[in-house]
Amino acid sequence: MAIVGLAAVLRLHDLPTRGSWDADQGHDMLVLVRFVQDGVWPLLGPPTSIGDFHHGALYYYLLAPAAWLGGGDPTWVVGEIALSGVAAVAVTWWVARSMAGPVAGFVAGLVLAVSAAAVDGSTFIWNPNLIALYVAIAVAGAWRAWTTRRAAWWLVAAVGLAVTMQCHVLGIVMLPPLAALLVADARRPGRRTAALGVSLAGLGLIVLSYTPLIANELRTGFTETQRALAFLRSGGSPVALDPLSRVLFAGLRVVAWPLVGLVTDAPVAALLLTAVVVAIVVLRWLSATGEERTAICWLGATLAWSALALGLGTAGLATVVPGLPVDHYHAFLDPIVAIVVGIGAAALWRSRTPATRGLTSTSAAAVLIGPAAAVVLVGVLLAWNALHQPPEVAADGGYPAALRAAERVVRTEGDRVGLIASLPAFKSAEAYAFPLRRLGSNVHPALIDPMGGVDSLTVLCDSLFNEAIGAACAGPAEDRLAQTISAYGKVVHLADRFEGAPGRWLSVYLANP
Repeated sequence: MAIVGLAAVLRLHDLPTRGSWDADQGHDMLVLVRFVQDGVWPLLGPPTSIGDFHHGALYYYLLAPAAWLGGGDPTWVVGEIALSGVAAVAVTWWVARSMAGPVAGFVAGLVLAVSAAAVDGSTFIWNPNLIALYVAIAVAGAWRAWTTRRAAWWLVAAVGLAVTMQCHVLGIVMLPPLAALLVADARRPGRRTAALGVSLAGLGLIVLSYTPLIANELRTGFTETQRALAFLRSGGSPVALDPLSRVLFAGLRVVAWPLVGLVTDAPVAALLLTAVVVAIVVLRWLSATGEERTAICWLGATLAWSALALGLGTAGLATVVPGLPVDHYHAFLDPIVAIVVGIGAAALWRSRTPATRGLTSTSAAAVLIGPAAAVVLVGVLLAWNALHQPPEVAADGGYPAALRAAERVVRTEGDRVGLIASLPAFKSAEAYAFPLRRLGSNVHPALIDPMGGVDSLTVLCDSLFNEAIGAACAGPAEDRLAQTISAYGKVVHLADRFEGAPGRWLSVYLANP
């Protein structure tokens, strides 16, 4: 299919350099390599950006085959993520087509295929980057169960939901919409027994996906549960916006992300397209019939519910910090937004009159307004996203830049046993700890032990956090940390200092003989 081919072309080129590389990517690759090479099974997923708990370990299990086949090369893992993005396009096309016909499928698949945000999410390692495929699978399974009246499809939906929830804790937001359609299915004549059976089986599948977490909780005295409850008791992260503003802003971010990207980068376009999506939902709810009306009501309610739940329940969605990675955990809604756009475009396209013979020029023009509007809508989205595709080389140089920096550290330190530390302390040094491991270095990430038997110290300093550090990188901040080592009797001197990526400074200190 041409759309799938286009999605592949946009995602699969220049994979080594296109994806950004920082602490999160280094952390995930270290976990994967320890898993596939050292046999250390992860019981927890990546740390969340809120609180002190984790996402699901299934994320690592899904990426393990690529990490194993590639011998720990991150490009193989990015390749699997890119292929999942291509698959998400195919599933989205299929669902939209089944809901509102070929034109809806074509437009929905095309929108997701060229989406700059979706392409970017397919080209670097991060746990939210897998969820578009699996939420599309969940929606496809649920819709197929509804239209075919075959209860087994609900198990497909359960698998998609389980992976979505594992890849990001906020994937649980998709549970109520799926459950609502399941309840509606169960209320139809002769469906109650089958629906009850698949509900229990689906619940069992979701619980099974949390087996690693359950094992961790039993081993550690339920530490993850305690941390999650502590975060909830604390009231979460404070935000300045009032609840209504948070919900509205969340809705803008949800709709704008797959269509024009981050709302703060294109506020006018985000507002206009959000209005278009809302209009599609309302107008098709009023005028559509049959299964299409059910589909648009369900999808529209899903978007509205998600904006409400994410806006009120997630403080991070109400803020955007320039320079920091944007947590696009709402990307599980990308296929749904694309499908709604596809349904709207299909309705506009169908509004044309099959025959215009005998009509005046004015009448003929009138019947073409709908198709013309559909073409303009799709054309604008294609043009915008074509102009905003991610660059061939990430701003930080991607993994190749981190690997070159690690090679320079190894040349400076030789065979010394050393530590790598990070400034600020709350940001890990794993962006460089991973390539150092790949190179066989004796430098390891650890808490600094001034009295230990280490002969070198590498300090990673991120100048984006100069204010939090209390001193500037590229000298003052690193030297202050090195002086604390000297205060314990381990005298060190600066052997090398360089910028591994824009704003990220690496300073290598060696112990005096």
